[in-house]
Amino acid sequence: MQPKFVIAGMLNREYILPPSSPPLIDTPGGNLLYAAGGLAVWDSHAGLIARVSENYPRQWIRDLERYGLDARGIQIIAGVENIDPRRFIAFTETLERSTTNAVSHFARRQLNFPKSLLGYQTAEDTRKNPREIHPISPSVRDVPKDYRNAAYVHLCPFDFTSQSQMVNLFKGGATQIISLDPALEYMTPALWRELRIALQGVDIFSPSEEELRTLFWGETNDLWEMARRVSEYGPRVVIIKRGKSGQLLYDVTASRRYEIPAYPSRVVDPTGAGDAFCGGFLAGYEKTNDPLIAALHGNISASLKVEGSGPFYPLDVMPGLAEARVFALKEMVREI
Repeated sequence: MQPKFVIAGMLNREYILPPSSPPLIDTPGGNLLYAAGGLAVWDSHAGLIARVSENYPRQWIRDLERYGLDARGIQIIAGVENIDPRRFIAFTETLERSTTNAVSHFARRQLNFPKSLLGYQTAEDTRKNPREIHPISPSVRDVPKDYRNAAYVHLCPFDFTSQSQMVNLFKGGATQIISLDPALEYMTPALWRELRIALQGVDIFSPSEEELRTLFWGETNDLWEMARRVSEYGPRVVIIKRGKSGQLLYDVTASRRYEIPAYPSRVVDPTGAGDAFCGGFLAGYEKTNDPLIAALHGNISASLKVEGSGPFYPLDVMPGLAEARVFALKEMVREI
């Protein structure tokens, strides 16, 4: 059965030290799963696209079926064992995030350092040219044929060249909606000209505030001006993700601007909240075709995610809670 949604992204083996809850040691993660979890709060009919090495646990892929997700687009690639799928993240009690000095973070919490994390280098340590294709970034060559006609497509952050190729693959459909969450590595003035070309095939653009400010460094400090300039090249919706400050939404077609606060949640583990937002947004957009209501869906997916650990924690909450939060959040929105 052809999936209604398609999500392309990265898979990781995660080592997370949340602010106060127990650590997660070698568990399934990556932006693909967090986006899928955010979408599945509302609708689980999604096909997933990713690449993994042969040492990625097969059972983790099979487990996705229990959430109603289609994993046929996850390809196991031989010869990339030297690509490290591990990701380490530590949070302080004030939610400051660190991806370096794993040994010291474990020691500070008086935790034994896991042997399976020995030799780990952060992505920042190994980062190269942002135009260079990463061996386990999703590839257009791996997309199942029936995925190509999916009505709603979300591209999680990965390398610029692979994301651009995905945009070109999917943008041919007249009824398709393409959502793009960029990677920080290529949101620089040096790549702005190339990004503008890619944006011509994008309907929904959802950078973080940090990414957008980096792109327009030295030109303007006005986030609304940045959103307007981005929209000139194609996107009909621009969302600026602002972490605990919520989101700014620019509905280009209706020429309306909204400030949406983050739903007040008890933060246990912020990992993947931005990806969960994007998944929830796409589900809300499919349901209503209204950017504001879609953003409320994304906001609530993120609010559920931060209350626990793991990409699919939002699916374990009480039935009806997500819908009730959307209703409450709508009253907190401010039009600018």
